[in-house]
Amino acid sequence: MARDQVRVVVTGLGATTPLGGDVGSTWSALLAGRSGIDTLTQDWVDTVPVKFAGVAAVDPAEVLPRPEMRRLDRAEQFALIAAREAWQDAGAPKVDGDRLGVVVGSGIGGITTILAAYDTYREKGWNRLSPFTVPMLMPNGSAGWISIDLGARAGTHAVVSACATGAESIGYAIDMIRSGRADVVVAGGTEAAIHPLNVASFAAMRAMSTRNDEPQRASRPFDKGRDGFVLGEGAGILVLESEEHAKARGARVYAVAAGAGYTSDGHHISAPEPSGVGGQQAMLFAMRDAGLDPSDIIHVNAHATSTPIGDEIETHAIKEAIGVHPLVTATKSLTGHLLGGAGGIESVFTALTLHERIVPATANLDDPADGIEVEIVSGEPRKLPDGDLAAINNSFGFGGHNVAIAFTTH
Repeated sequence: MARDQVRVVVTGLGATTPLGGDVGSTWSALLAGRSGIDTLTQDWVDTVPVKFAGVAAVDPAEVLPRPEMRRLDRAEQFALIAAREAWQDAGAPKVDGDRLGVVVGSGIGGITTILAAYDTYREKGWNRLSPFTVPMLMPNGSAGWISIDLGARAGTHAVVSACATGAESIGYAIDMIRSGRADVVVAGGTEAAIHPLNVASFAAMRAMSTRNDEPQRASRPFDKGRDGFVLGEGAGILVLESEEHAKARGARVYAVAAGAGYTSDGHHISAPEPSGVGGQQAMLFAMRDAGLDPSDIIHVNAHATSTPIGDEIETHAIKEAIGVHPLVTATKSLTGHLLGGAGGIESVFTALTLHERIVPATANLDDPADGIEVEIVSGEPRKLPDGDLAAINNSFGFGGHNVAIAFTTH
């Protein structure tokens, strides 16, 4: 990182996930190794081959008032809940709206709204549609509602890069602050895609685990027995702030959002490039942007979705970019894959890992796959040492998107 480059810090965290309805409950469950994945109970479950998912631990209806619920898609509900928690966690900063930005995206957008609205139109006619249908289905709806809620006017953006969305949103937010466009930016990702069409479509790709008899053990990154990802839902949101602005108001700092790296594979619409060079380069770019050497990185929160081909490619990329020394974990083993929300919640986890100096363990790693040469934290969480530390959160998405975000303690 250049000496004169604006430093960006994390001052607020918000989340609603399959593990808990806020950051505290989610983090506690993660450290305790409690899975948020279970058998689905919806009436459509018998029509699809995969019968389990990571449903949000706290339904938005328990948090939001009914009138607000009715004008928001479920993904927007998650995003607003997490953003409000992050904002309060940051101390509800006093900031001019012209200096406040929002970057929140979703990989799929208001898909459940689209499908439900079409059913209403077909069965009852156009005049029975909600007047909020369009704002509910827009991929930028979450960002828009958050900006309205907070009065953000420095720019409201909605990044869409499949499962890299949340991380790319955070990278864009870092750039907004560094460029001088904003002093504070609310950033992250959200997703609500547990619907029979989505489940069936992913199953048709042979992308999802089919361990219907043991759902809590189905997401098993790096394990020989892994057979696909597990769908999850929720949101993870960070409040990012220039260090100068945070210091002026005496804000608590979780971590420094030190840098971001981006590449694209240009290889296949859904499969990673076999050598892992795209992910490797993204990590190298993130370290360069942050002014870090590979030896500085003590921890990697891996994208690691539990698909047969992706996990080993990522570990090779980590080894080539950083080395074999970082403590690697795969939190999707307990949350499932939040798609566009994954990079948001996993950035929350990475910031907390550095702040609390403890690495959550990867669950369900009974028989590590051959060829994994990096150190996977499994069994029990691992404590981190005192002193200055650095970590990377990886997020990769269909379309060949590769994003790495570097965080430091200093």
